[in-house]
Amino acid sequence: MIRVLLVDDHRLVRASLRSVLDAADGLEVVGESASGEDALARARVDQPDVILMDVNMPGIGGLEATRKLCAAAPETRVIALTAHRDDPYPAQMLDAGASGYLTKDCEPDELVDAIRRVVAGETWIEGAVARRIAGERLAGKPGETPFDALSAREMQVLQMVTQGHATKDIAEALQLSPKTVATYRYRLYEKLGVANDVELTRFALRHGIG
Repeated sequence: MIRVLLVDDHRLVRASLRSVLDAADGLEVVGESASGEDALARARVDQPDVILMDVNMPGIGGLEATRKLCAAAPETRVIALTAHRDDPYPAQMLDAGASGYLTKDCEPDELVDAIRRVVAGETWIEGAVARRIAGERLAGKPGETPFDALSAREMQVLQMVTQGHATKDIAEALQLSPKTVATYRYRLYEKLGVANDVELTRFALRHGIG
């Protein structure tokens, strides 16, 4: 039996996922979480084989949660399940340790197949996403969004700033010093060509980040 943990801040999405997985042979939903922080705690207790992880959630979000989960329990597979098909999310989630990447409009059969394949040690990336990533990397082409130059940590700080978190809260959530968070913040200003948090937030939201 493959044990699955659902991580998404929308209750309706979790209920829909549970319905799909409960109908599949050999899969068992062992828990649900509405945030990255709670997912870290639940994973220690529930010990899932696979975690279906949303990307954009309150708090540390799916990117940082994936990085921490994969570092702490490398035997647990994480599949990103998100509304975002475009960069920078696919590459950054995979770089954080995710074994799969699917969008929420995927077919139920593909989701079930992806879970079984990552448990078997494979990587599963939705077709359209996989083709784009492969094409860009093989051609050595730069990314197509302003956020492709950001590190995973800078991306996480960006998401939390966009959500309105103060430097102290970001530092505590990411286990960094406030000074380090401030450094990341100013790197974001420089890389994205903005002057303050208001401009940074508006810029991110225009590009679907938040």
